[in-house]
Amino acid sequence: MTRHLAAVAAFSLLAVTALALLLLVAGQLGWLAGRPPDDLGVRDGLLKPPSRTENSVSSQADRHAGSGAAVGYARIAPLPGGGDPLATLARLRSLLQDMPGARIVESRPDYLYVQFSTRWLKFTDDAEFWASPAEGVIHVRSASRRGRKDFGVNRARIEALRAALAAGPPG
Repeated sequence: MTRHLAAVAAFSLLAVTALALLLLVAGQLGWLAGRPPDDLGVRDGLLKPPSRTENSVSSQADRHAGSGAAVGYARIAPLPGGGDPLATLARLRSLLQDMPGARIVESRPDYLYVQFSTRWLKFTDDAEFWASPAEGVIHVRSASRRGRKDFGVNRARIEALRAALAAGPPG
């Protein structure tokens, strides 16, 4: 009986190791990244609605309540504009340039589109930041490309950026 249990344990360990290796290779080949959305950007003062599942956050979630989005989960406060949302967005751009896994895809004075990739599996999230001078804030939307849940990753990332902005410029 002990030999049988040892053989089952060895096989289980081998199967788990093989699965982990397969996932790592798939991630490094880009098979887990997903495709970028083709409908990002600001339209009529709105970023894309949050996802229908619990894998995104949006400071404009309430404005998309009729879209079928997971509004309750997605709701997050916009980033404070600090009196000059365009200058704050420029500071945010600097923070993002130094952030591991972040790649700025589109950058305008009032808008940023950033892709965040995990180190090993290369799962990718898409984030947008729009400076609204009329409201004095920076609206944000961040969503995972794959999966029905993000386990709070998008929210944690945005809150870390909020804290970094609040801490002020380095030095």
